[in-house]
Amino acid sequence: MSRSQHLRSLSALAATAFVAAAAPVLAAGPASAAETGACQSATVQYRIVGADGNVVGADWTSQGGFLQWDTVPGTVQVRLAPDQSVGESCKYPVSLAEYTTEGSNWYTSGHQTMVDKATVYLTAKDVAGAQDATHTWQQLKVKSPDCYGQIDLYGDDVTYDGGTGEGHGPLPYQPDNITTPYHLIAAWNGGDKECTTGTPSPTPTPTQPASAPPATPSTPADSTPPAEESTPPASPKPSTTPPTSAHVPPLQPSSSPTPKATPNGGNQPLAETGSNAPVGLIAGGAALVIALGGGAVYMAGRTRRSS
Repeated sequence: MSRSQHLRSLSALAATAFVAAAAPVLAAGPASAAETGACQSATVQYRIVGADGNVVGADWTSQGGFLQWDTVPGTVQVRLAPDQSVGESCKYPVSLAEYTTEGSNWYTSGHQTMVDKATVYLTAKDVAGAQDATHTWQQLKVKSPDCYGQIDLYGDDVTYDGGTGEGHGPLPYQPDNITTPYHLIAAWNGGDKECTTGTPSPTPTPTQPASAPPATPSTPADSTPPAEESTPPASPKPSTTPPTSAHVPPLQPSSSPTPKATPNGGNQPLAETGSNAPVGLIAGGAALVIALGGGAVYMAGRTRRSS
């Protein structure tokens, strides 16, 4: 092989090496940000237990709706329904809240006042399965009302007490159709007497001496024009009770997690954007190959001119 043919072969080889070295750099693009293993909604089951620990009424159920209590549901056990795939990091808040009301059912509940609330967080360990007989289930317990009341079981950890700060929500109020709590699983109403904060002492009515003239001249009853009777418009009444569902959302973080410190001061290296290859090393190698290839081409050109 002549010297010129040898130099041309070196030039072609250098060009091929350059393309092969530069290809990984050109192909490295932004990594896919698709999430995997995201937490999905889950189905909650519950049952009421008495002071002796025995089940009161139906066993595990996801039945919703507004129920009239025979026994006040002061303690409720909760779990996640069987045959669900729940990630190890997923949490599901479930709360039980007690309110005093103005009546014994939703339609007469009127103004409600929160009395007590409890919250637990269900995880993959709370999914029903083969070891149910020996499993200790999480439970929610609130004060038992001694007057008209409503007890709500719902799938979040918000306190619906009428507060406006973070973690608080509006009180349930039937006349204005405020159907909180959200994510309501089931509710119970009952009671047999009005809720009072105490009976005020009667204020004595002052009496006038018998000889004192009446403060206002009396008007004959037959001369008083009849007052027009007016009936205030009735408040709109919803046709049904608030909706319920045993499917509850997972706990959402209240704030973004603190980013982890990185060795380069927080600037993400190029290698983390789409490839684990040492991009800096490849780029340096590509530059060396370009220099060698250029030199080979230059020498080939001088050989042709001198021949």
